[in-house]
Amino acid sequence: MAIDPTGADLKRFLAEDPGGPVVMLNLLRFRPDGGRERYAQYAAHLEETFLPRYGGEVLYAGSGHTAMVAEDGQSWDAVLCVRYPDRASFSRMVADPEYQQVTHLRTEALVEATLQPTTPW
Repeated sequence: MAIDPTGADLKRFLAEDPGGPVVMLNLLRFRPDGGRERYAQYAAHLEETFLPRYGGEVLYAGSGHTAMVAEDGQSWDAVLCVRYPDRASFSRMVADPEYQQVTHLRTEALVEATLQPTTPW
C-alpha cells in the first residue's frame, strides 16, 4: 500500500503545477498498534515547525467514520486538508533535512494513505 511520495511522484507533482495555492488532501489509515498516537507525534512537529516555515495551514483535521457511500474497505481513519502557498513550498518542505528526520513517524503510523493535491474551482 502507498504511504509516502516517491521522487517520481514529486517530479510529476511539480511538472503538473497549475500555479497558485494547493490544498493537500490526506486520507489516512492508521496501524492498529499505536498508529494514531505515532501520527499525533508527527502532526505536532508538522504544526510547530514545518507548516509555519513553509507557509502551510491545516484547514481541516478530523476522524473518519463508516463511509456512507463507498465500496468495502474504502473508509478512512482520518482526513486532513493542508493548504500550502504553492506546490514548490510543499516540495521544499518534504526535502528539508530536518523534516526528513521526523517523517518516519508518519510512515510508521500508517498502513495506507492517499495524498492528493487539489486546487480551488
